[in-house]
Amino acid sequence: MQPIFSRNQDIDKIAFLNWRMSQDDDIRNLLNLAEGFMQSSIRLAKLCLIYNKDKKADILIFPILTNANHGIELYLKGITWMLNKFMNLNSRVEGRHNIKQIYKTVKSKIKIYGGQISIEDFNSSMVDLEAYITELFDKINSTDKKDNMDFSRYPFNTNYERHFYVDLIGNVEIDLENFVYRFEKIYVSLENLSDFIFWNELTDEE
Repeated sequence: MQPIFSRNQDIDKIAFLNWRMSQDDDIRNLLNLAEGFMQSSIRLAKLCLIYNKDKKADILIFPILTNANHGIELYLKGITWMLNKFMNLNSRVEGRHNIKQIYKTVKSKIKIYGGQISIEDFNSSMVDLEAYITELFDKINSTDKKDNMDFSRYPFNTNYERHFYVDLIGNVEIDLENFVYRFEKIYVSLENLSDFIFWNELTDEE
């Protein structure tokens, strides 16, 4: 049996875990993973749109949502880390998995960090992301004590309480065309913001 971590003779049939990683740049490493999770979510949704006669989207939607939300989480944590570095703060990655709380943290830091991005610029570029986060947290019945961000990874929470879509009478639907359209915009906005801070703020500082 050939190991999973092994080489294929065709270089185009190999995935390199380390080619986009650097021992000297933890922030870029984090942002590279963010890009991977976000792109995998969008591309998988696009594959479902190409052919869904077998209704594979009904099960693939869970990794699609998991990867989308984790991509958002990693982008926001990377942006937080860069803002902390710009402001000479000791903190790096902040928050757990609650993307609503991490987003609020980023927004509060943008207000005070004193760089080239105004809070008005930030708000206008994050309209789609903020709308999604608001919609998501309303849908998953999030509370201060239970954010329910594990809804797409498990059918129940740590107390074995079933997530909203299990017991709900009637369908819980996601328009895949709309998902792709919205998340391509969210991806671009997060990628542009993280790139700007990295190259125009941190690089200028160094």
